[in-house]
Amino acid sequence: MNTEKIEKMSGHWLLAKLGKKVLRPGGVTLTQKMLSMLNITSNDDVVEFAPGLGFTAQMSINRRPKSYIGIDADKNSVNYLSKKFEKSNAVFRLGNAAQSLLPEQSADKVYGEAMLSMHANHRKAELIREAYRILKPQGYYAIHELTLKPDDLDENVKLYIQKELALAIKVNARPLTISEWTELLEKEGFKVLRTETAPMHLLEPQRIINDEGIWGSITIAKNILLHPAMRKRVLKMKSIFKKYEKNMGAVTIIARKE
Repeated sequence: MNTEKIEKMSGHWLLAKLGKKVLRPGGVTLTQKMLSMLNITSNDDVVEFAPGLGFTAQMSINRRPKSYIGIDADKNSVNYLSKKFEKSNAVFRLGNAAQSLLPEQSADKVYGEAMLSMHANHRKAELIREAYRILKPQGYYAIHELTLKPDDLDENVKLYIQKELALAIKVNARPLTISEWTELLEKEGFKVLRTETAPMHLLEPQRIINDEGIWGSITIAKNILLHPAMRKRVLKMKSIFKKYEKNMGAVTIIARKE
């Protein structure tokens, strides 16, 4: 892979190329908390926005929901996941999560991770609105996203963090404070029930071991050592995460359609 292509690659796919399977800001632990709050059962029709590599999809499918549909805009992801889960009742569709084409009030539980943060606020609202549309009354919506802190973080500092983060991960990331996430959800008709947080330690050694296991971590470390251009990008991302660790974190929020 040429250096120019690596330099332009989004942080998500760069880490995936290196062998990282857990790409959520709060890691496995926060994803598990999110699923625990959702409490998926065999009676539930579940929809996941942007399942990516299918890590959380596997955890959801293991809970044997009545149905599971994953909507992803990446053709390679849809093909990969359709093959990976071909022996289950899971269905993966290529499409825009903001216009899922799913029937109105057809899902009991909807969730998405590391997705809303990567969009401008008006696009965040479109995605939340779609979750609201496809959920049955009193259905649950959960998110797992980047967050900024504290709630009264200076606007200039916020903009500077967002700018540096976007340059590092090559995605126009726009994380919000917890109060802003709450306001956005409530504006679209949801009632926020509970929030859980975690540090933004995506690239810290202990988090990588917790998320990927010993052998997975060794594979990632080896690939970083063998690919200098990728190593340069990873170190840049890690330096930004470290620089703003007091003001950046991960949050999962569960909300109910009112």
